[in-house]
Amino acid sequence: MSDNELSDELVHLWATEQAVAARRLGVIREIDGRDLARRDGATSVAVWLRDKLRIAVSSARQMLALAHALDSSCRATATALADGVVNQQQAQVIANAVTGLAEHGPAVQAKAEQALLDEKCVVLEPAALAVAADRVLEHVAPELAEEQQRKDLEAAEKRAARDRAFTMNPDGTGRVRLSGWLGHEAAAIVEAAIDPLCTPAGKHDDRTATQRRADALTEVCRLASATGELPENGGDRAQLILTMRHDDLLARIGHGMLDTGLTVSPDVVRRIACQASIIAAVLGTPGQVLDLGRQRRLFTGPIRRALP
Repeated sequence: MSDNELSDELVHLWATEQAVAARRLGVIREIDGRDLARRDGATSVAVWLRDKLRIAVSSARQMLALAHALDSSCRATATALADGVVNQQQAQVIANAVTGLAEHGPAVQAKAEQALLDEKCVVLEPAALAVAADRVLEHVAPELAEEQQRKDLEAAEKRAARDRAFTMNPDGTGRVRLSGWLGHEAAAIVEAAIDPLCTPAGKHDDRTATQRRADALTEVCRLASATGELPENGGDRAQLILTMRHDDLLARIGHGMLDTGLTVSPDVVRRIACQASIIAAVLGTPGQVLDLGRQRRLFTGPIRRALP
C-alpha cells in the first residue's frame, strides 16, 4: 500500500466510523423510545448503556443527549454525520449550540444549524467550531444576540457565585494543595493583589512564574495579617499559633507545630518568630498549659533589619 493509499484508507475508515456512530445514536434513541432500559430492569437509560457498552455513565448520558438532539432539532446534523460531512465530536458541538437556542424557537434553531453546517464551519476542529457556535446567534439573529448575551452573563455570574469554593488539603509530604473556583470579579481582585508581587526580584531570581505567584499569594496574606485590620477571632485579632520546645528551637532539631496541626522545621519557626508577637507559655509534661504570659513583640523593626 502506497503512502497515498494509506492516507486514503484512514480517511475512509474515519468516514465509516462516523456513519456507524450516526446509526448507533439512532438505535440508542429507539431504545429510549421503547423504554427498553426500564423493562430490562435498569434504573435509567444511561445506566443500561453503561452496563451494555462498558462505558462511563457520563459518556452514556452524553450519547443519549446527542441521540435525542439528532432526532429532533438537529436532523440536518444527523444526516451530515451519516454522510461523513461532520464527525461525532463536531456533531456534539453543533447539537449543544442548537439545543441551547431552544427558547428562541425552531426557526432560529434551524438557521443556526445550517450556519454551523456551512462549508466554512465543517472544516473546523471541534474547539474552533465551538468558538463559532458561541457566536452563531449574532450571525442568524443579531437582534436577539445582545439580550441572549446579557442572560448568559447573568447565568454565568450566578453559577460562579453558587460554585465559589476554596480548599487547602495537606498531602502528607510537606505540601498543601490549594484548589477552588472564583467568579471573574473575585478572580480579578486576587489577580490585582498578587500581580505586583509576581515581578522577578532582580536578574538572579531563578523562581519560575508559578513559584513567584505562589510566593505572591503568601506575601499578600502576610501583609493582610500585619495590618491588624482582619476580623477578630474569639475576641483576638487573627493569630498563627505555633508551639515548640525552646531547646529544640535553639538547637534546630525536632519540629514546630502550627495550630492547624501541620509540622514545620525549626528554621520556619525562627522566621515566624521574627515577625511575631510572642506569648510565653509553660507546658506541663502531658502538654497542658500551666502558665500563659502576656503578648510582647521581641523583634522590633530595627532589630529585625539588623538580623543576618
